[in-house]
Amino acid sequence: MALISFENVGLRYSTGPEVLHDLNFDLQAGSFHFLTGASGAGKTSLMKLLYLGQKPTRGQLKILGRDVMTLSRSQMTQLRRQIGVVFQDFRLLDHLTAFDNVALPLRATGMIEPKVAKTVKELLDWVGLGHALQSLPKTLSGGEKQRIAIARAIINRPKMLLADEPTGNVDRRISDKLLHLFEELNRLGTTVIIATHDQSIIEKYNHPVLRLENGRIQRNDDMMRVKNTLSSLAQAIHE
Repeated sequence: MALISFENVGLRYSTGPEVLHDLNFDLQAGSFHFLTGASGAGKTSLMKLLYLGQKPTRGQLKILGRDVMTLSRSQMTQLRRQIGVVFQDFRLLDHLTAFDNVALPLRATGMIEPKVAKTVKELLDWVGLGHALQSLPKTLSGGEKQRIAIARAIINRPKMLLADEPTGNVDRRISDKLLHLFEELNRLGTTVIIATHDQSIIEKYNHPVLRLENGRIQRNDDMMRVKNTLSSLAQAIHE
């Protein structure tokens, strides 16, 4: 099943030039992809489309089987609740504890407090921060803040998780811990898309890559098919 489907999608801001052009690709439910590309290639714009922060200017975009262009504001809000987002700058509320930051999405749905407390504590234990329930963000390290942001993004058990440069502010040891968390979530059924500049992570963790170049997508599995076809042709010619 295609969880995400782009068909001839383009995006421009106001009357400016298109920043994304003719995007045509599907991503299957339960998949894990890296999104990469040079600065200015359009990664931020593509992420906005994926977390419904922006609608396409043209084409058809389906997320979780819903045509984004036809959704009302209330329907967009409901759909966003099935998408977890980890932003590069964390976007934690500094005056709230780790517990209260993670609890925000549950409280927004009206969950009763005893269930909120149980769910948040279990999740913070799972990401290794059970000791920091009452800690304010300013007292925590970059890696700890990142794990709080991840916990908040997945507290509602989203079908899709988007992470924008999640390892950009942490060292290699914490980076590996975060990637293992994402892989564990993926094993539990969550579709994961990670935007990153870090080529070493892409090479170390063997997942398909979406590469943006000048506003267009190139997939590494597509490129592999081209290489295999050329190799087969060359072999046939020699034979």
